[in-house]
Amino acid sequence: MLTIDGSLGEGGGQVLRTSLALSIVTGTPVRLENIRAGRPKPGLQRQHLTSVNAAAKVSSASVRGAALGSRELTFEPAAIQSGKYHFDVGSAGSVGLVLQTVLPPLLLANGPSKLVLVGGTHNSHAPTFDFLHRSFLPLVNRLGPTVLARLERHGFYPRGGGRMIVDIQPAAELAPLCLDARGDIRRVTATAVIAGLPRHVAERELKVAQSGLDLSPDALVIRELPSDQGPGNVLSIEIESEHVTEIITSFGCRGVRAEHVAATAVAEAQRYLSANVSVGEYLADQLLLSLALARSGSFVTLPLSRHSTTNIEVIAKFLAARFAVKELGPEQHRVMCRA
Repeated sequence: MLTIDGSLGEGGGQVLRTSLALSIVTGTPVRLENIRAGRPKPGLQRQHLTSVNAAAKVSSASVRGAALGSRELTFEPAAIQSGKYHFDVGSAGSVGLVLQTVLPPLLLANGPSKLVLVGGTHNSHAPTFDFLHRSFLPLVNRLGPTVLARLERHGFYPRGGGRMIVDIQPAAELAPLCLDARGDIRRVTATAVIAGLPRHVAERELKVAQSGLDLSPDALVIRELPSDQGPGNVLSIEIESEHVTEIITSFGCRGVRAEHVAATAVAEAQRYLSANVSVGEYLADQLLLSLALARSGSFVTLPLSRHSTTNIEVIAKFLAARFAVKELGPEQHRVMCRA
């Protein structure tokens, strides 16, 4: 049995999720200690517990320590089980992070799967539905599988209640992915989504985005959701290029002006554009496991976050694939994966 120290690197939930996913893929029993030791509230919180239970279901695993607040967990998977699953976080915890746990093994299952995920669909510090749908999953599909996601209801913090459906058609094996250049930029748009908030919040955000990114009026979109899905606000900047689409988000929260919310997203978009990289910071983190399972691939990105370097350390404990990072410039790094 492999033992993983959850305080590794940044000491967050990524250690848990990657360990569970690769435990299933490789059939390796794993014991996790010091789970989320680097977080203010260590141990399994609700969304992490949902990920554990989801991983157990898709692998018929034997699990010990699966309880709220638990800092230790033993996970012994059997075989990957395709099928229809319903996973409810029971809070506004991220369904995108639950998907992050079970998607890798289901990409390699012996049959198609359908997931119904209930909880938070638009959370800070987690992949939003829009990011998954427009940025990450299209790249996963280039590896060979077909993964389609649709949003039935938004889920913001603290209400939650979002609902996302994911259909997965697996592949016998994953093909390499090379994203060393993003190609020509085809379109840049900004979308402000509001639920249970005044329209002027979205208008002010889009005004900042338009000025900061020199956008035309037809590149600005306001989406007003029913008030019972709020309160909630997210600004998404979508940069569609020839080979990749980048989604940058910033969330409104109590006490923070709309202008500041937008300025945060604009600054991140400007950095991505000026660096001339294909993959942004958060997409880089999501792609690491896919490239490792394909045993080959590369992309050019911004300097890796500690989240990403931690992910690489965990992957190395399960797989023979190894990553090399080459600095091309202060804001350009090439990440290469080889078996």
